Amino acid sequence: MKDHTSQTQAFSLLTAAAPSLLCIVFGANAVAIKVSLTGLGPFTSAGLRFSIAAVAIALWAFFTRRPFKIRKKQLGHLLIIGMIFSVQLSLIHLGFSLTTASRGALLTSIQPFFVLLMAHFFLPGDFITLRKTLGILLGFAGVFFVFQGKEDLLSGTLTGDFIIIGSASVWAANTVYIKKVIDDFRSFHLVLYPMIIAVPIFFIEGVLWDYPMVVAVNRDVIISMLYQSLVAAAFGYVSWNYLLSRYGATALHSFVFLMPVSGVFFGGLLLGEPITANILLALILIMTGIFVVHYNTTKGNGLFSRFLQ
Repeated sequence: MKDHTSQTQAFSLLTAAAPSLLCIVFGANAVAIKVSLTGLGPFTSAGLRFSIAAVAIALWAFFTRRPFKIRKKQLGHLLIIGMIFSVQLSLIHLGFSLTTASRGALLTSIQPFFVLLMAHFFLPGDFITLRKTLGILLGFAGVFFVFQGKEDLLSGTLTGDFIIIGSASVWAANTVYIKKVIDDFRSFHLVLYPMIIAVPIFFIEGVLWDYPMVVAVNRDVIISMLYQSLVAAAFGYVSWNYLLSRYGATALHSFVFLMPVSGVFFGGLLLGEPITANILLALILIMTGIFVVHYNTTKGNGLFSRFLQ
């Protein structure tokens, strides 16, 4: 399934609300993960989350008459994507169990910068330009400020932070791999089948390493799981792909800076996490880096546009 990046339909003020809302939903998912981990082990949480999401997406595909059949030559790609997916989500749930939602949301947001670095070497014609280099430097400068609080050494969050960074790099590798093979697939196949492959792995990890697998199941844990599975994963996926088909990937990327904003804001509002000066500075740098990377120079003018090209 090809990406409709050639479409030129522009966002109006009203239609821009849809991708903005979705990016806020995706960013707030960091808080939902953190809440679910109060009652479930990290790997058990991942298994339940993607079991529910896979069922929801399969039902959506069935009732909208999308074909489930895949060709034999696609199986190898799906197995690789599924294994990378299982590693990435195992790391991210483990990382969030050791750090805060705000920090996790910020560090997860550096994934696009890892994608740029990997794409330069593995995707033909996708080179790092001066503009992209500037965006990458700003993004990783933001990461530097995340690590500046001395209290982190005492709180033990640094281990979780580094695990989150590892998950972002694995996520980037998966993104680059998918970009190489996406034309041979229907887009929902690349979400549904990797989930199906990964779910048994999550539960095996839960049996081996979650002590215990289930601590408590209360209203907050249930709501957070439903949010992650049905709102962020299933509804978010369907809605994002609809917008992708209508407006194209380039237009949607203009809104992704809202994800770290949402994660930091809701982490402070709902969980009472401290939003320090370092966190705010890191947020500004990462947001600016994302904006610079996705700045549409074809719509710019003057020296700034030509310089960043």
